[in-house]
Amino acid sequence: MAKQPMLKFVDVERDMPAKRAADERNKDYNEIYAAYATAKAEEQASRCSQCGVPYCQSHCPLHNNIPDWLRLTATGRLEEAYEVSQATNTFPEICGRICPQDRLCEGNCVIEQSGHGTVTIGSVEKYITDTAWENGWVKPASPSVERAESVGIIGAGPGGLAAADFLRRAGVQVTVYDRYDRSGGLLTYGIPGFKLEKDVVMRRHEQLVQGGVTFKLNIEVGKDITFDEIRKAHDAVIIATGVYKSRDLQGPGSGAQGIVKALDYLSASNRLSFGDTVPEIESGELNAKGKKVVVIGGGDTAMDCVRTAIRQGAESVKCLYRRDRANMPGSQRETQNAEEEGVIFEWLAAPKGFTGDAVNGVMVQKMRLGQPDASGRQSPEVIEGADYVEEADLVIKALGFEPEDLPTLWNQKDLAVTRWGTVKAEFTTGATDLDGVYAVGDIVRGASLVVWAIRDGRDCAEAILKRFETVKGIAAE
Repeated sequence: MAKQPMLKFVDVERDMPAKRAADERNKDYNEIYAAYATAKAEEQASRCSQCGVPYCQSHCPLHNNIPDWLRLTATGRLEEAYEVSQATNTFPEICGRICPQDRLCEGNCVIEQSGHGTVTIGSVEKYITDTAWENGWVKPASPSVERAESVGIIGAGPGGLAAADFLRRAGVQVTVYDRYDRSGGLLTYGIPGFKLEKDVVMRRHEQLVQGGVTFKLNIEVGKDITFDEIRKAHDAVIIATGVYKSRDLQGPGSGAQGIVKALDYLSASNRLSFGDTVPEIESGELNAKGKKVVVIGGGDTAMDCVRTAIRQGAESVKCLYRRDRANMPGSQRETQNAEEEGVIFEWLAAPKGFTGDAVNGVMVQKMRLGQPDASGRQSPEVIEGADYVEEADLVIKALGFEPEDLPTLWNQKDLAVTRWGTVKAEFTTGATDLDGVYAVGDIVRGASLVVWAIRDGRDCAEAILKRFETVKGIAAE
């Protein structure tokens, strides 16, 4: 009888890829986790219990067929595992690196609930696709038939790129417009290299170019080209701009020199990693070297900022968050990595103001958690008389992002938006009230996860293809 290749979670313990020592990794921007060796990937994949109702799959925004590609990995059928993974996910090697698996697939793994430790789904996903790249299994689009229809995509982030790949593989002519000089959006300029090395993003860009996607970079809609011009040039348009407007801080001294936006700070660091000349780094404006750094916020962007500041050689790095650790929105795994690397977290602490014309301190209010707010989370309340000043030479605001005012910027008063400023779009298709105009990702959802943007891009592309087929059918009649 053949040996059972799966359900080994009772005998085989969960084992993540080795993590580089904190005092080594906090000096560079390389990824902190090593890759699995083949035997280890097969071993960890074999822990899957092959559930009849796979909660890992149902809690993945892309509904990736996780049990099947774990079984294929465990039995050495890696090329098939990649094909299954790629069937539902345009960028599995990116999701394997940056998805918060602890809140999604791994957080809902059945064997975790039974006390055996979740399957290391993200690490196996990363291994499968990295192996596929090494072996030449990842192919650019090569449609059997070229279609006449054309789609313009505004924004080269994960949502826009996922839609571009899906449409191009169907033979549609695709042009992607982006304000930056490289594609990838926050994958390129927002997320640091120690979480997502930039060659991983750039090779996907090259694959899309090889597959026939046209990129028009350094082009800002509303400034270098109008939205109406893009609409006239294409049969359909997808808005995939993301949300880039930083939430601001109020209070005395909030305009002081040395208080900077998280995205400006991270973008400067990431540009430097490409070898670009970055005057703001050279001048010290966006450089933490030798400074006492305070980051305000508790999300994944704040974690990226504190860990970047450590690598730039900050004298000290502190993170202020107004709730406690259990209620922070960022990944617990990233928080642990930051602590290991030397970051100090000040929980239940919120900024009240700032001291110095060039900032030299943050006025901090101590908080406690009171009654739940509308979202069900406990609301922070000020503890009177517990204020203090935290020394700081550089303050980084990582309070989240809001949508830009696209109807005004693009002179499109008929582009409907919600009261939060996000574009109103139909669920699953992304269709807006403007004929032939769609919207996907954060510009619809608000600041969200990369995996949701990929899901939106793929769903929208499928809806556009159905629209084209409908139009073709009517024309044929």
